[in-house]
Amino acid sequence: MEYFSLTLHEALRRLDAGEISSVGLTESVLARIDQVEPTVRAYLTLDREGALRQAEQADIARGRGQAGPLCGIPLAIKDAFCTTTMPTTCGSRMLEHFVAPYDATVVTKLAQAGSVLLGKLALDEFAMGSTSEHCAFKVPRNPWNPDCVAGGSSGGSAAAVAADECFASLGSDTGGSIRQPASLCGTVGMKPTYGRVSRNGLVAFASSLDQVGPLTKDVRDCALMMNVISGYDPLDSTSIDRPAPDYLASLQDGLKGVTIGVPREYFSQGLDPEVDQVVRRGMDMLKEAGATFVEVSLPHTDYCVAVFYLIAPAEASSNLARFDGICYGFRDRSADTLSELYNRTRSLGFGDEVKRRILIGTYALSSGYYDAFYKKASQVRTLIKEDFARAFASCDLMVSPVVPTPAWKLGDKADDPLALYLSDILTLSANLAGIPGMSVPCGFSSAGLPIGMQLQAAHFNEAALLRAACNLELRAGVVGRKPVLV
Repeated sequence: MEYFSLTLHEALRRLDAGEISSVGLTESVLARIDQVEPTVRAYLTLDREGALRQAEQADIARGRGQAGPLCGIPLAIKDAFCTTTMPTTCGSRMLEHFVAPYDATVVTKLAQAGSVLLGKLALDEFAMGSTSEHCAFKVPRNPWNPDCVAGGSSGGSAAAVAADECFASLGSDTGGSIRQPASLCGTVGMKPTYGRVSRNGLVAFASSLDQVGPLTKDVRDCALMMNVISGYDPLDSTSIDRPAPDYLASLQDGLKGVTIGVPREYFSQGLDPEVDQVVRRGMDMLKEAGATFVEVSLPHTDYCVAVFYLIAPAEASSNLARFDGICYGFRDRSADTLSELYNRTRSLGFGDEVKRRILIGTYALSSGYYDAFYKKASQVRTLIKEDFARAFASCDLMVSPVVPTPAWKLGDKADDPLALYLSDILTLSANLAGIPGMSVPCGFSSAGLPIGMQLQAAHFNEAALLRAACNLELRAGVVGRKPVLV
């Protein structure tokens, strides 16, 4: 039995039934990593010994009747979450040897739930990118075609789940960085409502946009992960003190009485015909489940890319100012003056994409340009948020593609930052508005590459997303189809 190929909830059932131990389950996943990691390249750090120790403790806890909701399940996390047991590099030379003095809140919650932490996964440097090609150490590959990108910035998180190198993973989503790689790699990925899941211990990119969420093999697994990581955290000033529901409770309910909006701006010119066809076929499946559809409009959609790429770099410019070679991280020791130390450390420690965004953000915040750029972008952001509020007055959910195209070849857009920025056009708005969104596998292109459907809901309505996603999953027949990796 290839236990690594199970879904998370199937693995839990077998653990509960005593069919396998956590040590056996972990050994199965580690063997899978040894087999496919040279191709997939998802892990920046693999803590083999630590994982087996945790698995042994999980077996002891289960034997004592003290099993948590994820007891003995091998998971992995994006290398942007602080951990005390292994480096937190953020895919950057700046933090290549940095080990955090505390664990991120979500890491602590996973540990308290009894999970086994396998290691840290590849990402675009400081989560800035759409393909994970900006990682300073290795570039993850798409398991469905290793010549193609895995997406980004949580590319390693999506690729590891798709390749059965872990049962689920955590990523962060600033402008689509969970949903986009989930779509390209054929996994489920959720960006919760801003404030639903703690950001404490997530190395900040853009603080008003970043959100933590799971990438999983199916929708039930996503609900299980959300049950563990959701909730108020006093250590995070943006965390919302609002009880989270049991996300498993209504998964099997149908969609009778549910109205789904179709934003006309999301099905426009530039959408790949195969993506359009697969998503519309998915919409027919949701109709079969009882949903009704209405057309809605998000009139400020055309401004989303411009607004995002002013606000996000501005916040990144502020957040990344701390990496100056003084307190922690990389330091260029050849400098003779303080000014030279700052300049050389940041020039050598950061990659090109990070420096590009710092420059854009610093310019947008500079004297004489703040009102024209950052302030104006913030005002338009409010209009985008109001668009969603009006749309959700007439529908419960919204549906759209996640990415305009299936996964593209590695290097195809590496020299065209604007083309990469535009690839996020369908996901950015959820972060600007703070609403939850998720990607659900919906079908495949003629080349055999996964295509996801994006579902969005009003604030704190993740349960409705999961319910609709489960209904789609039951009809799409995509779960269980695996990439062939040699």
